[in-house]
Amino acid sequence: MNHVKVITSQNISIDYDVAGVGERIAARIIDLLLFFLIYLLFILIVSGLGLAFDNTGNLILLALYGSLFVFYDLLCEIFFNGQSVGKRILKIKVVSLDGYQPSVGQYFLRWLFRFVDFTLTMQVGALICVALSENKQRIGDIVAGTTLIKTVPRTQLEAIAFHPPTEELYKPLFPEVTSLNDQDITLIHDVLANFSKSGNNMLVYKMAMKAKDVLQVNIPNEMNEWEFLKQIVRDYSYLTSNTK
Repeated sequence: MNHVKVITSQNISIDYDVAGVGERIAARIIDLLLFFLIYLLFILIVSGLGLAFDNTGNLILLALYGSLFVFYDLLCEIFFNGQSVGKRILKIKVVSLDGYQPSVGQYFLRWLFRFVDFTLTMQVGALICVALSENKQRIGDIVAGTTLIKTVPRTQLEAIAFHPPTEELYKPLFPEVTSLNDQDITLIHDVLANFSKSGNNMLVYKMAMKAKDVLQVNIPNEMNEWEFLKQIVRDYSYLTSNTK
């Protein structure tokens, strides 16, 4: 499986490419290089200033550096939306399989099992698990219900941009859209385009609620907010193209 379907809180499904073994390794290497550069920078600063520390000071600095190294991934994922520096550069992030942003508990479980994935099994367990599991998950991901995805969704603009339907038997579901104008439809189209790029489902939800109130219609039970807005654009394109 090369992608995972994420269902948002507004029941909108988005397909994301799952990050593979190579991208995970590359992101980890970048993070390790970052810590190496921080260490070198610290050495250069200390040498340049001619500073010296006794054994106690050295132990304190070592403890601080070690703590930062150990908790780095956990803190980054909690405070930077599932991304470390390496993940951000590689454009991948941690996401919950239920469609919501992972909770602190999920991030913690994922971090806790790093000991099993990387230390206890010398990283072999993580690599095998990612290579063989359906959603490309390491052991920590499976336990936490998360995975790593590419931040650019598979659902692109082409999937939501419509041309006027040409079918003679096409029947608009919402003839009320004729009360809208080109500017209104452009705004709806922009929201859909924004969603295809950023995955900002709240904008889709708010726009759907606004359109529903303006048109004084109800969203069918079998249709989610994203599909509702697409149908409005489709109906408007059809009705206006046949009156011009």
